[in-house]
Order: sequence, then C-alpha cells, then structure tokens
Amino acid sequence: MPLTDAAVRNAKSTDKPFKLADERGLFLLVTPSGGKWWRLKYRFNGKEKLLSLGTYPDVALKDARTRRDEARKLLAAGVDPGEHRKAQKSAREDRAANSFEVIAREWYAKHAPNWVAAHGDRIIRRLERDIFPWIGGRPIADIAAPELLGVVQRIEKRGALETAHRALQTCGQIFRFAVATGRADRDPSGDLRGALSPVKGAHFSAVTDPARVAEILRMIDGYTGTVTVCCALKLAPLVFVRPGELRKAEWAHIDFDAAEWRYTVSKTGNQHIVPLSTQALAILRELHPLTGRGRYVFPSARGGDRPMSDNAILAAMRRLGIPKDEMSGHGFRALARTILDEVLGFRPDFIEHQLAHAVRDPNGRAYNRTAHLDARHNMMQAWADYLDGIKQGAKVIPLKRAG
Repeated sequence: MPLTDAAVRNAKSTDKPFKLADERGLFLLVTPSGGKWWRLKYRFNGKEKLLSLGTYPDVALKDARTRRDEARKLLAAGVDPGEHRKAQKSAREDRAANSFEVIAREWYAKHAPNWVAAHGDRIIRRLERDIFPWIGGRPIADIAAPELLGVVQRIEKRGALETAHRALQTCGQIFRFAVATGRADRDPSGDLRGALSPVKGAHFSAVTDPARVAEILRMIDGYTGTVTVCCALKLAPLVFVRPGELRKAEWAHIDFDAAEWRYTVSKTGNQHIVPLSTQALAILRELHPLTGRGRYVFPSARGGDRPMSDNAILAAMRRLGIPKDEMSGHGFRALARTILDEVLGFRPDFIEHQLAHAVRDPNGRAYNRTAHLDARHNMMQAWADYLDGIKQGAKVIPLKRAG
C-alpha cells in the first residue's frame, strides 16, 4: 500500500538501513544515522537503476511523487532520467565556465596582438571598470538585452556617453565571438540600437575642466569671510557630499583616529562613510577649537543650536565671482565623479558608492556601507592630492570626450 505522511514522519532508524515502499518504484530509504532518502527504482534498456530524488523532510512525500512522475515521463519518452540529470549538471557547469568575463578575455587575447598597445589597454580597462563588475560572472548565453542595457546605462548616467557607446560596441564584438565559438546563441547588443542617447560631440562644461577647477580652488583659498564658511568651502570639494549633508555635519560623527565621517544619507536614510583625507582632517582640526564644543561642525552664525543656512556656501561662491551656471553646491559631486573616472581612472562602482548612490554587486545584492572601504580611503586621498596638485600649478591632463 502507498506511504502516508505520518508513516514517513514516524519512521525510526535501526541498526541496518531499510526501505519503505510507495508506488511505481518510489521508496524511502531510512539509514542507521537517521537519514531519509527518496529513491526511484526503474529499468532502462533491461538494466535496473536507482535515481535519488532528495531527502525528507526537505522533499515531502507529495514532492517526491511529483519528481517520480517527471522521471517516468522521461522513461516513457525513451530517456534515461539518470543520464538526463547528468547532462543537465554538465550543461550548468559549462554555462558557469563560459562566463562573460572568460569569453571576453579570450576575445581580447585573440585580438590584442593586432592592436596598438594603448588601444588595447583602453579596451581592457573599460571592460574591467565598467562591464566585468556587473556581468562578468554571468554565463554569456544567459545575458539578454535588458541586462546589457542596464550595464551601459550606468556609464551613460555618469556623463561618459561616448564611453557607453564604445562599451556597447565592444560587448557586441564579444557576443559575436561567443556565437562563433558555440558559447552563445545570439548577440543581444543588436537589439539595443538607439537605446543610448546619441553622442553630440559637446565638450565638458568648464566646471570639469581641470584648469578651471584649479582657478576655483585658488579662489576658495582666497575667501576672506568667516572661518566657518571658509572651512566649509574648502571641505566641500574634498568630500563631495550633498550640500545639506555637509552643512548638517556633526562633530559626534567625525572619527579623527579612523579618518572617517559616518552619517545617515538624507536622501535614502542609509548609513554612509566618507573617508577623510589628510587635507580634510587638517581643515576639521583647524575648525574644531572654534565650533567643537557644539553639535554642528558648521553652526549657524545666529546660534550654535542649528547648522548654517543652505544658502551660506552658495552666497560665498557668488561673492568670489563663481557664476551660478558654472558651479553649485552639487557641482562638486559632478566634478569629482567626472575627474575620478576620466582622469584618475578609479572604478565606477567605487565612485558611485562614495557618492552614496545605490550600488549593487554582480549578483544584484546591495553593497553595505563598508564595501571597498580601504580602496575608497585610497581614492579619497588620491583625489585630495590631485586637487592640491592642480591648485599649485601642476601639469594637468585636459579632459577629452570619454573613450
């Protein structure tokens, strides 16, 4: 007679393994250690075979019967269910081995010897910074057009439009290589024609021109207003946080020993960490004797129980002669994102994380606030050193259209 849920649940182990039969070849094997294994006994080409269907209680009686019926359908179609399972496992392993990054590096190794070294370096660097972190580990045959579009749109959203177009073109070449070598069925990049904004050939605005940035930094150093506003002006480009977060900064959130500022992002409510460069720490130490006894790093001139007004930094910039259409409080964020990417060459996910934007790993999981923290410490120090260098007249690299 067929098994019942109660019989399966109450089956006790003995000194020797024993079987509890169900129907149509299905049985439960109870081991001396207490394990309960579902098995299917069947014959194929005249030979008796066994197929494992899982363990109880992970696989209930009803589910075991469903798996048995699926296996028997394969038998009826002349397919050995055991061999079918092996083939499926092999196919999964093949797909994992044929990830986008694996195929891309094969493609690169094949063509790089025929390229000028600088051209090859740009291509592999673009892949490593803009593509591999997001889809590098994905089986290339599983990547569809919407997923690929999401990756190149990340590049587009940071303003590197020409880079986005070139990255899509490179991905298309990699997909076609995968098709030619039997690792993919088609090239999804062809479905994305017109999905990105067209390249207009416009120059970057003056605020991202390193030469103009140097002028603005020197203008800030020449500010003769209050110490509090002066320090806020100097700190803004070094930390490139949202203006409201800067003016509401609290001393309790500044850790001088760890060289970090930890606070809650106003826009998302998430916790965020800003690594502080030696230059940023010097500004804060200069200000601490003046405002350190209060709550706010940059208190209002009308009283220390509230932060400075949202207009204080903007008004100071206008008095310095920095035009409204050239730089705003948010402008330092765009400035940092552009130069960290296009000049200093830091990974876009490091930059986006430091901007407190939503960043996810290749598996779609949100990174926590400490992700890549050591790398971000290095990035923030390199950024501060870069600003110091151009401000003091070091040779700057002119920004060109991304490529």
